[in-house]
Amino acid sequence: MQVGIAYDEKYVQYDLGPDHPFRGDRFTNTMRLFEAQGLLRLPNVVLLKPTPLSKEDLLRVHDADYVDLIFRLAAQNRPYDIETPVSPEILEAALLIAGGAVKVGEAIVEKTVDRGVALGCGLHHAGRNYGGGFCLFNDIAVLIEFLRSKHGFRRFLVLDYDVHFGNGTSDIYYADPSVLFISLHQDPRTLYPGTGFVDQIGRGEGVGFNVNVPLPPGTGDETYLRVLNEVFVPLASEFKPEIIIGNGGSDSHFADSLGNLNLTVDGFFGLSRLIASVAEGGCGGRFALLVGSGYNPVVLPACWYALAAGVVGLNSVDVPVPYEAPAEPEYCGRVVDTTLAELKRLLKPYWACFK
Repeated sequence: MQVGIAYDEKYVQYDLGPDHPFRGDRFTNTMRLFEAQGLLRLPNVVLLKPTPLSKEDLLRVHDADYVDLIFRLAAQNRPYDIETPVSPEILEAALLIAGGAVKVGEAIVEKTVDRGVALGCGLHHAGRNYGGGFCLFNDIAVLIEFLRSKHGFRRFLVLDYDVHFGNGTSDIYYADPSVLFISLHQDPRTLYPGTGFVDQIGRGEGVGFNVNVPLPPGTGDETYLRVLNEVFVPLASEFKPEIIIGNGGSDSHFADSLGNLNLTVDGFFGLSRLIASVAEGGCGGRFALLVGSGYNPVVLPACWYALAAGVVGLNSVDVPVPYEAPAEPEYCGRVVDTTLAELKRLLKPYWACFK
């Protein structure tokens, strides 16, 4: 399998401030680890150089008034909101990062690579006419609409494994049956953005195509991977997407500062390998992993490496972190069992795999 990794040195400009949890050094630290581990020297790995998105790319997803607002705020060095600053440098990086998602998609279509990793992407809190949560443009949707408009793709599966619910992606495709959106995230009663409940299953023609699995704080690798096997694997098999797009980062790690799930580096590796395996068996291996989140700079590079290593096809990862993983609280399994039973009950009318 040829694997493309999209990256540009200007990604570091997506730095939201010295006291902000989203810092640009995540990119240099990750690339340094990739180099140290020899990932970029593997014969099946190709480094892809992105080009910035055009306004045409943005307008396939976002309203013109919203795009104009972000460009205007950038020119004025004014924030979108209290936690999402905008500047000319941030905007330049945002367009390059989202361009990396498109570059990976283009390389997959052109068969120069079989699958890819787009670093910095997964800005899933941006909707058609809003941003927030550190996100300006929804690169997941940008990639989907690029593949739809330029290459005729018709069926997309998005697996959002970020600790936070991807409210922007969900809103954009809530009534669209061509996009199966599956999200595993921390219980929204305990975390931003406060939505993503199990009964939010879509609207109109999109009913049944929005699948949320809220997880109790403390959920660890074993339970997390069990949920993927019970929900993602059968739905992917039945839906038969033309491409799988995964998005998230390291913020589901037990040491992350903005979340309370208990995944480990090995858990991220298992997650990535599972998605790659499902893609290989169901959509010709077409798989784009968008990796951007994470707010503990000590564990972020190791988690991003584990995610990329799963895409590349390595058999194991050995990147220790200086923390001991906590045990999953006993109640987590019981809560997840109840959630899965309710989810399957709600989705049974729409999916044969849950009947």
